[in-house]
Amino acid sequence: MLVGFITVSFKRNNPRYLQIFPFFLMVTLAGELLGWQMGLRNHNNSAVYNYLTLVAFAYYMYLLRYVVVNLLARRIILGVIISYVIGTVTYILLILESGAFHTLTYIIGCSLIVVLSIYYFYELFQAPRAVNLMREPAFWIVIGLLFFYSSTLPVLGIVNYYPEVYMISEPVLMILNILLYSLFTIAFLCRIRYKRSIL
Repeated sequence: MLVGFITVSFKRNNPRYLQIFPFFLMVTLAGELLGWQMGLRNHNNSAVYNYLTLVAFAYYMYLLRYVVVNLLARRIILGVIISYVIGTVTYILLILESGAFHTLTYIIGCSLIVVLSIYYFYELFQAPRAVNLMREPAFWIVIGLLFFYSSTLPVLGIVNYYPEVYMISEPVLMILNILLYSLFTIAFLCRIRYKRSIL
């Protein structure tokens, strides 16, 4: 998050999704800290994580919509974002058992992120001009999203039915989080040009 704010401040021509990203990360950090504190005090923190993951999925879909080029695909993604948000809020408020994690809509959100990420890579590799992937922030962000959500889908998708699975796989989820945020950091740093010393 700090790297994001610093690089966005010093580099003025960042794309809009990269300018908003540090603020999104700040909201995510606040939500994670709140959920963690509630967990330490043995309070049910499912509601925090239900809405935090909803915000994350909506933002990541917005980001993927921004980096996709095809106009029809962008319109479809906008419709998907609106439908997902309305459907998830409805599910959480009207259908979901109180104190439970929104497993069904989490599975849908993960699946949507994975499909949209694959579509981004399809467009990227079909592009008529070569793109320097090492200096492309969207590439690093999307590869992190694809890897993270395809890996956490099986674990968090069954957490309501088999809570012991979460306890066993908590270290794996921690490693996946570290990998995801490391790739986000690379996304912020990859656009910085360093001057080489003559010495």
